[in-house]
Amino acid sequence: MSSQPAPVIDAWMQHPGQTWLDDEMFASLRRWKPGPFSETAQPVETTLAMMDRAGVGQGLLCAWWGPSGPMISNDDVAAVCAAHPDRFVGVASVDLTKPMAAVAELRRCVETFGFRALRVLPWLWGLPPDDRRYYPLYAACCELDITFCTQVGHAGPLRSSAPGRPIPHLDNVALEFPALRIVGGHIGVPWLDEMISLATKYPNVYIDTSAYTCARYPAALVDYLRRHGRRKVLFGSNHPFWPAADCLAELDSLGLDEPTEQAFLHDNAARVFGLKP
Repeated sequence: MSSQPAPVIDAWMQHPGQTWLDDEMFASLRRWKPGPFSETAQPVETTLAMMDRAGVGQGLLCAWWGPSGPMISNDDVAAVCAAHPDRFVGVASVDLTKPMAAVAELRRCVETFGFRALRVLPWLWGLPPDDRRYYPLYAACCELDITFCTQVGHAGPLRSSAPGRPIPHLDNVALEFPALRIVGGHIGVPWLDEMISLATKYPNVYIDTSAYTCARYPAALVDYLRRHGRRKVLFGSNHPFWPAADCLAELDSLGLDEPTEQAFLHDNAARVFGLKP
């Protein structure tokens, strides 16, 4: 990997406990990516060492909340961020079924802990992002000036993929909330063309590359990144299932010029999430 004037920002990380890793819905991911980091909870020091090895300066560290309750709590994420404020930025998660409590929890995460985004996974809830239960949260994101992160494309875990289709679901959201910054994680396969079309159509829609190594980026995404998508694609790993070093191992094969590489690895995320230097 060529040298960067600024360290990498990883747009999608989590630091899970063993219960999260052992959940049966992640069995498919363990088959795709076997090894200690997808099977055994690691101390945060190991995560930091892995970030250092990959040249990752900051990671967007996300909480998880599903229908059964918190899977990685906002307070746990806040504790890691507080212990390592120069390395991690918090991403909140909330209970979609309780809109008022969800908005209050999101405000707490932003105003008390300094979180810079909200992430909701449609496949986890079985609800696409244009479902009415998301809408109070979108309004809160706009008021709080934070970014909404979600998953697009097929679901790797053992859940239905249909809620992750970009059109019509994210298309509707972007139309109705033009000020909302939206990051679609996991690229969007098998609907990548739909995701690229939305990122091209809307100024505030972006793509992150989490759960893919550079060697596996589809040709359409690489072409978009090299051309008119230079400011619209963010690097993400999906640590610990896909550590950043593995994801970036063949970065040079993308053939990016230096300004595009810096935008992809750092500048776009810094701008989209409002991160301080």
